[in-house]
Amino acid sequence: MVKKIIWALILTVAMAILQSTVFSRFVVYIHAVPDFTLGILVYAAYMNGTMSGQLTGFFSGVLLDFLSSSPLGLNSFVRTLTGALTGLMKGTFYLDFFFFPMALCAGATIIKALLFFLLHLLFPQTVPSYSFGALVFWIELGLNVLTAPLLFGLLRLFGPLLAESKEGGQ
Repeated sequence: MVKKIIWALILTVAMAILQSTVFSRFVVYIHAVPDFTLGILVYAAYMNGTMSGQLTGFFSGVLLDFLSSSPLGLNSFVRTLTGALTGLMKGTFYLDFFFFPMALCAGATIIKALLFFLLHLLFPQTVPSYSFGALVFWIELGLNVLTAPLLFGLLRLFGPLLAESKEGGQ
């Protein structure tokens, strides 16, 4: 399990750097980019279960807190809960190539936005919030949904590194 978490963290850091440098250049008017790091967390949590999802979410959140200007612990909290909730779904559905990754990433994006909103109500001066009526949220949700099959297909190439085998071994 530890190897799976470490590989997910390595991919998360690489994707976070790409997201903040390369992919942010494609934004023209609305500052919305797909959250590929969330997609990696969702994939790892769904494939490996709740405990792995929580640990991957926590440590990837800490790394993202250090890479961003957000308050320390904000991304850790949000991603730990998102990883735990996604991990609860392990083995409940067949992971197809198209629709289920889209549904998982849509749900994770909505959970992330709801958690940011609730934390913003508690700490309005320090925690940014998504506005559910704003176009930025809906574009990010759409981008996450549309890129999910491609991202999950790419992550399947790293299957032995990111996902437990069916026998449950390392």
